[in-house]
Amino acid sequence: MSDGVYDMPEEPRRSRRTPGQRPRALLPTIATLIVLLILFSVFTDVWTQRLWYRSLELGSVFGTVLGTRVLLFVVVGLLMAGAVVANVIVAFRTRPRVALAPSPSPGFERYGDLLQQRGKIAVGVLATLMLVFGGSAASGEWKVFLAWRNRTPFGVADKHFGKDISFFVFDYPWMRVLLGFGYSIVLLSLVAAIITHYLYGGFRPSAKGQKASGAAQVQFSVLLGLLVLLKAFSYWLDRFGLATSDSRLFTGISYTGDNAVLPSKEILAVIAVICAGLFFANVVRKTWLLPGVGTVVLVLSAILLGALWPAALQQLRVRPSEPVKEASYITKNIEATRQAYGLEKTKVINYEAKTQATSEQLVADAGVLPGIRLIDPSVVGPTFEQLQQVRGFYAFPTDLDVDRYKIGKEVRDTVIAVREVEIDRLPAGQRNWNNDHTVYTHGYGVVAANGNQRKSDGTPVWSEQDLPPVGSLGDYEPRIYFGEQSPNYSIVGGAKGSSAVELDTPEGKDGGPPTLNTYEGKGGVSLGSFGNKLLYATKFRDANILLSSRVNSDSKILYDRSPRERVQKAAPWLTLDGDPYPAIVDGQVVWIVDGYTTSGNYPYSQKVALDDSTRDTTTGRGTVASQPSEEINYIRNSVKAVVNAYDGSVDLYAWDESDPLLKTWMKAFPNTVKPRSDISPALMSHLRYPEDMFKVQRDLLAKYHVTDSTTWYQNSDLWRVPADPTVGPASGSDSPTPDQPPFYLSLRMPDQTDTRFSLTSVYVPNANRENLTGFLAVDAEASSPDYGQFRILKLPGNVQIPGPGQVANKFQTDETIRQALLPFTQGTSGARAQFGNLLTLPLGGGLLYVQPVYSSRTSGQGSYPVLRYVLVGFGDRVAYGTTLKEALDKVFNANVDTGEQPPGETPTTPPANQTVKQALAEAQTAWAAAQTALKAGNLGEYQKQLDLVKVALDRAVAAGNAVPTTTPTTKPSGTPSTPTTPTSPPTSPTG
Repeated sequence: MSDGVYDMPEEPRRSRRTPGQRPRALLPTIATLIVLLILFSVFTDVWTQRLWYRSLELGSVFGTVLGTRVLLFVVVGLLMAGAVVANVIVAFRTRPRVALAPSPSPGFERYGDLLQQRGKIAVGVLATLMLVFGGSAASGEWKVFLAWRNRTPFGVADKHFGKDISFFVFDYPWMRVLLGFGYSIVLLSLVAAIITHYLYGGFRPSAKGQKASGAAQVQFSVLLGLLVLLKAFSYWLDRFGLATSDSRLFTGISYTGDNAVLPSKEILAVIAVICAGLFFANVVRKTWLLPGVGTVVLVLSAILLGALWPAALQQLRVRPSEPVKEASYITKNIEATRQAYGLEKTKVINYEAKTQATSEQLVADAGVLPGIRLIDPSVVGPTFEQLQQVRGFYAFPTDLDVDRYKIGKEVRDTVIAVREVEIDRLPAGQRNWNNDHTVYTHGYGVVAANGNQRKSDGTPVWSEQDLPPVGSLGDYEPRIYFGEQSPNYSIVGGAKGSSAVELDTPEGKDGGPPTLNTYEGKGGVSLGSFGNKLLYATKFRDANILLSSRVNSDSKILYDRSPRERVQKAAPWLTLDGDPYPAIVDGQVVWIVDGYTTSGNYPYSQKVALDDSTRDTTTGRGTVASQPSEEINYIRNSVKAVVNAYDGSVDLYAWDESDPLLKTWMKAFPNTVKPRSDISPALMSHLRYPEDMFKVQRDLLAKYHVTDSTTWYQNSDLWRVPADPTVGPASGSDSPTPDQPPFYLSLRMPDQTDTRFSLTSVYVPNANRENLTGFLAVDAEASSPDYGQFRILKLPGNVQIPGPGQVANKFQTDETIRQALLPFTQGTSGARAQFGNLLTLPLGGGLLYVQPVYSSRTSGQGSYPVLRYVLVGFGDRVAYGTTLKEALDKVFNANVDTGEQPPGETPTTPPANQTVKQALAEAQTAWAAAQTALKAGNLGEYQKQLDLVKVALDRAVAAGNAVPTTTPTTKPSGTPSTPTTPTSPPTSPTG
């Protein structure tokens, strides 16, 4: 009681938390759990990567990359964090007792007080952010650092600075990286110092009189001086950058660059050093007058020397006589470009192409004809799938591959594909976790077709087929666990004695029950431990990996299964070709992947955009990958990589062993690349010249086949790769038609004595003209002593040789060919025409064009293209036939031996007389059908059958003209006595 008043007893304190509020400890708990989950996710990714590399016995690659990234992260991150935090601490400790001017708002003072109270936390957060920011940026530059650290001399000095090429390829990029980090560290430190001084009143731009305290002025002067000093280093480094910079004409130092830009960079570097000295002097003098004057002088000098002087020199002195002034610099660019792209040994052959060939010339070139590939790998994918798929869950790629195989006594160009499993094609009732990941785990077998043959119905002649596979390619392990269309991940293997669950073939050899298999390969990561199961359940977000009884102590998990992906991870320093191809080597199915070493810093070499130079109609279609968007001016096919389709093992073989970049990376990743001598003869027989590198080189040779600087400057002999005449621009798109792809062919160039497997392309003028100006071929046979030899057949300017677009136009407008294709082009036959690759090759002293024409049903399930006709063009003459021989006989008026049929096989097409009989029989059948339709009053069907009568008669007439015998006059009863189509004389250009 107090003052006569009893004190009321105090009620127990109650929490002020409302029922909807959570305890204070809940938020930190949630935050901690989130951090732990993030850390566990990062750990899962890193550790499973380590397990993957160890399964390939490439743990050193993982360790080198991870160690280098961690090193750069720590060193650069700590430098950045230390510099920024140090400047904040200096600014805080040298803050004035009284602000130079009142803060613009009361909030600033509160921020200052809050930071002062929570200083350690604020500094820790800032340091962490800087560490993560700087370290993350630095770790991404691990390739540049490793290349610099393990650099290998080229043994060739550049022609301006006298430095080894390795300085530009390895040293210069790393110096640029260091310069960038230097700028970032100093700029962030300056910003942090300005903010800190501003918060505590040491820097007030609005103050009257002194706007910065003495301590702030000293700190700002030092940081600005460092910034300008870095600019001086940048000017000095820019001198070397001119050797790889692009000018209006070419890559490299030009006349203006040599006589204006280069001296200006040197002068500006000196001015920048002086200006930096003035900033450092400001630490003592503490006046901004001299640094300000120095900065103004630097800026004006940059404008006058760096911009106006080069522009004036270019306009007043170079432009009036540019060919003379730039001649020596153009020569440097030509020489460096041809060297950097491996084109210095290109042979340019003046080819007096004829437009008419004699029988003697054809006989001399008869050995080339069997190498003319009629089966188009970009067309017959659906044919392979429909005829060799076996079950709906098997798949073939859209674009197949071309290789060589010895079949009998002959080496034949072969179209080949792997039968892979595609679980997305399984019926919905069969889709479940066990089927997707433990049953349908692999494809089975290879399917191959002879490139220059077809059956009488237009389908390919198989050299390997069916399931289980049979054919001429020998015995091999048929199971495809690693391929371009493999499932995301599969769990394979099992304990000894356990029941097999992995589907091998849907039926046994004699039509019995499905055959099952248990994986016994060395590839894959073991799932034997609970820890690994947990890691992979987390990685793939799939608890079944942890819970399923099918995952046992002997199970393995297969993932990252595509050949390109595996090679890219095994050799992350390589740029890979977009089209791996399968081959049967020593009883195994393997994927062959070409690997390139590239650089964008080869002095004076012309830069190209890698993605643009390699883009054509096949790029990005199906499993053909596009190249990254980057500029390069050096490329070598330095590595041939082989991925085993059964166990997933990756073997890297040094191919261009003289390449300094390859030597550099072999030092960075020792014992990962095998010597070229380890390549077996069986593997060597399937290695070929890579497509994407060829595309880059043909793009350059369109201009750099010229070695004279004056002609090069005038662009009077500039070529281009023609657009693909078999396709048009995308519907509704303004983009041009993509380039015609290169083709693998077996041919003989004029200076060769035997037929060689080659990669070919053609050129047309770089103008609105489509006549042929050049034919390009490179020896693609890896075992050949001339492998990689480029040959250009340069056509005379006074002879009009039609280009691919013009020949395609002739094919489609020639009356005889048009009539033969009419049922397919107009859809009256229920089928549509599809034009295959338009091949070009030297033959008979001229250039021969060959194009297969396929037909496929326009509706219904199971439609696939079959080879219907072969179109041939030579000079101004075009013709068609149901076989290559028939078409050639018409064009050349000769009995040409094409070697289409190997001895002992039934001819795929009938002789000409038999063709006449067949055609007339077809006409008879169509005429009877037309009469039936007329009686029924079906005028549409009547007209359709009349069209078929006309086509059949035309074919009979054409076949009759191909032989010396008299064309049969028999015609279907009821037809008019006057021929529907006039016959053409044997010498007709259309045959």
